[in-house]
Amino acid sequence: MREINTEKLPIKVWARLVEEEAMEQARHLANHPHARFHIALMPDVHQGYGMPIGGVLATEGVIIPNAVGVDVGCGVRAVKTNQTVEDVRSKLRNILNQVQRSIPTGFNHHKKPQHSPLFDRAPDVPVIREELKNARYQLGTLGGGNHFIEIQRDDRDFIWIMLHSGSRNFGKKVADYYNRLAVQLNERSGSPIPREWQLACLPVDSKEGQNYLAAMEYCLEFARENRRHMMNVVLDICRSILPGFACGKQLDVHHNYAAMEKHFGRQVMVHRKGAVRAVGEVIVPGSMGSPSYICRGLAHPESFSSCSHGAGRVMGRNEARRRIAVESVIKDMQSLGIELFKARKGDVAEECRQAYKNIDQVMEDQKDLVEMKVRLQPLGVVKG
Repeated sequence: MREINTEKLPIKVWARLVEEEAMEQARHLANHPHARFHIALMPDVHQGYGMPIGGVLATEGVIIPNAVGVDVGCGVRAVKTNQTVEDVRSKLRNILNQVQRSIPTGFNHHKKPQHSPLFDRAPDVPVIREELKNARYQLGTLGGGNHFIEIQRDDRDFIWIMLHSGSRNFGKKVADYYNRLAVQLNERSGSPIPREWQLACLPVDSKEGQNYLAAMEYCLEFARENRRHMMNVVLDICRSILPGFACGKQLDVHHNYAAMEKHFGRQVMVHRKGAVRAVGEVIVPGSMGSPSYICRGLAHPESFSSCSHGAGRVMGRNEARRRIAVESVIKDMQSLGIELFKARKGDVAEECRQAYKNIDQVMEDQKDLVEMKVRLQPLGVVKG
């Protein structure tokens, strides 16, 4: 970790290189009137909206919708199975094919509404209520972008299943609505926060702040339930194809959220945008074609007990499409022996490993934040 002391608050950086756009956003955070202690940048840091992805921010008295992001509750779920590579090898394509047919990806939803007790306990917040009907069709869907379902192997040749997804349209609706509301309220109150920083905030004890927190918490629940539904589908497919299939405890972590926590002796609102709470067991996924890790969080106080949520982009999606040919990505996956299932491959370059930082370098840069326990190599992936 290195420390930058040119702003109102220090910026503590675990990344070897930080693009200037992301560093400018970090400087805005360090000068935010409600920020406390310091800003922490994880090794996967890169530019986002308002706050860099891979950033951790503590505030007092306010919550900042853009410091949580648009996919509220996005996260990763993983489980170890009793199957080995030899058990699965000849049946891998069949499993992945059935997964792709059973779980809608991209903008596709289920044709019939899905059932969950979660829908009966939605908070009385208009932006949530308005999306409830659509959400019944979105539960158990993967989405697009960097979301994935992977079959992986550990160093002892046991099979793991990992998936990455979020709160679907709930998260974007909540983020957009409350960011607009925060901008309006800040302008009416004469807030000193420049609008171009995209860091408008809501007082935690206001009606608007309380409603955002209720909506955000519901998005976290929905995202976790969404991942659980998909994982159950994958496990059922595995049970139908693999004799004697069984699995252990499922791990699940969020990486876009805010929570009230105690740090340095004070209660603060910790915003993690593309960052994971590094306490207990932690999942750090790689990019498409690269390893992922199961870790033990070291609860480093200077990182607000956080770590990276993945590898972090080095190219934007448009740049990746311009610079990297679809055919080269497919050949790269084939050379690695990884089965790729993706309905539309025209945008596959957006998520190839060359568009991301080297995950092993990221893990090296945060060895004081997490202890690596299991290294997982992908065997096959279903991409959104």
